[in-house]
Amino acid sequence: MPKKITHSDNPRLLAVLTLSKVKNGAYSNLQLNQIIKQNPLKDTDKGLLTTLVYGTIQYRMLLEFWLAPFVKGKKLENWVRELLLTALFQWQELDRIPKHALFNETIEIAKTMGNVGTAEFVTAVLHSMDRKGLPDPKKIEDLTKRLSVTYSVPEWLVKELTAQLGADKTDRILQSLNHAPEQSARVNTAKADKQTVRASLEEEGYTVKDGQLAADALLISGGHVASSTAYKKGLLTVQDESAMLPVEAMQIDDSVQRVLDAAAAPGGKTTQIAQYLQGDARVTALDIHDHKVKLIAQNAARLGLADRVDAMALDARKIPDSFEEGFDRILVDAPCSGLGLLRRKPEIRYDKTMADVAHLAALQLAILEAAASKLKKGGQLVYSTCTILDQENDQVVQQFLKKRPDFVQKKTVTKKLIQADRTDLALKIYPDDYQTDGFYIATFQRKD
Repeated sequence: MPKKITHSDNPRLLAVLTLSKVKNGAYSNLQLNQIIKQNPLKDTDKGLLTTLVYGTIQYRMLLEFWLAPFVKGKKLENWVRELLLTALFQWQELDRIPKHALFNETIEIAKTMGNVGTAEFVTAVLHSMDRKGLPDPKKIEDLTKRLSVTYSVPEWLVKELTAQLGADKTDRILQSLNHAPEQSARVNTAKADKQTVRASLEEEGYTVKDGQLAADALLISGGHVASSTAYKKGLLTVQDESAMLPVEAMQIDDSVQRVLDAAAAPGGKTTQIAQYLQGDARVTALDIHDHKVKLIAQNAARLGLADRVDAMALDARKIPDSFEEGFDRILVDAPCSGLGLLRRKPEIRYDKTMADVAHLAALQLAILEAAASKLKKGGQLVYSTCTILDQENDQVVQQFLKKRPDFVQKKTVTKKLIQADRTDLALKIYPDDYQTDGFYIATFQRKD
């Protein structure tokens, strides 16, 4: 067991602590935010900590491949393994850190968190790697295994993407997954316009540019946007650009009075719907868990949209028995494998299996059918996922249309007319297309 450390200003040590907790089941983004809040770090150190945590997770399979010959199956304490993996990541993937400096720092952390014996072991491993050199993944003969190790993606996912999208597209997607995502935010147009929010951010020293996909998106660098005055005033919220597109596809106008968000937590899309509503129009936001319903309400309150949002705990499959009237618009942003989010939540890739995908596809269809029963005739329903596998996307849509001949699929349209010349009715955004999260968006209308 490592020594108990409550606070530190050493980003490398904090990265090891964070990664150990993520390996034990914590979400990387939540754990990282908690560590940053609890420890006195300069902005540059926050940046290094973030890079180390996400980078080590993103490259884990490659790092483990490099490490394996030097530990020869030895059972390592969790934190010792994470320490060696962070050292490898810095050595091989970050070019601004001199090797001798990061080796020395790694050994000092081993002393701080462990004991003299641990430090001697870590020293021996580092020097052995430096002396003998690391194994080369390019020499792996099997193509699937080589891609799996090189890009740190499980073999089953490499095989499935290759079967569905071809080798070239799969290679481009896998390459893109280890590129750091840009920090994007959605302007809360119920409180301010984009120009006002941009000026506020720039006044505080942030660098800001317009998003490329979504109408209300800003891409922000130069600091954590959640620390900005604009964020604290509820003028914006953090959201990936591609995640803004399902609500745009709903085409909410002045005629829309009742909207259902069938799987809403943590409320990013709910609040986006709410900011577009006019007059007395309201959005009902559902989640199966009480604590997540509270999160939806909190997000709505922070953005000044609580009077437009009704958040309630409900299993979306029970929608038919829970509402009498129909809705003008429905969003089913379905629970999914999240494989479009690997750039932002890299640990997902190591947890999911094809069995999970099959289970989720059945759940998605059940929720979609349940929600569709409460759409008014002539109304629109948008089905979206943040995954890139056909089993959870096109195949679910095809099954739904077979069961509900009173629904017709329409071409998904966004405010910036993304991929307007495509032949597919659904909008499919892959992580390599725009360096955003991967998303799937299908639009339906109930026949009159």
